[in-house]
Amino acid sequence: MDPRAVRTRRRLQDALLALARERTLESITIADVAEHASVNRSSFYQHYTDKEMLLADALADRAADAGADLSDLSMDDIGPQPPAALLRWFIHLAEHAPLYRQALGGAAAPDAAAGMRRRMQSVVADTTVRLGVSEDAFGMPLDVFAAGLTWTLLGVAASWLERDPLPPPDVAAGWAWRMLVRRDF
Repeated sequence: MDPRAVRTRRRLQDALLALARERTLESITIADVAEHASVNRSSFYQHYTDKEMLLADALADRAADAGADLSDLSMDDIGPQPPAALLRWFIHLAEHAPLYRQALGGAAAPDAAAGMRRRMQSVVADTTVRLGVSEDAFGMPLDVFAAGLTWTLLGVAASWLERDPLPPPDVAAGWAWRMLVRRDF
């Protein structure tokens, strides 16, 4: 991708995330984002169709930057304790809890939630293939397995984020891990 486009996308993402720390997603307009990023609205639309796609990209990129996108799981991670990658993901969610609450709640940003789900499902499918696990191991098509795993992770995350006070990320990672790995060790 053109370095200028990468910079513009990053500026738009940073602008939305900064604004979202101060206001609700519903109250932020594309004009607000463009102004905060010091770009014009047409530049916004060259890169994103709407605010929710921008939010989904921003969250995915920040998770990847933090090493919290779950893409580095390995077979060595399978054991009684949640893998480090899963814990990093929940730590990342905790650090951005107000924004993830809005995004995963669905009402404020249903397209962002759908974008997050699609991205995570792709990471799960790619990671499964990278680990050499075949469809025969699940007894179902890879896309069905990836969707189920994704919905489980996002469901645990959304429910955890609704708690007040918010339990520590290691507790949430443990809950998710118990949902995913249903066997005794």
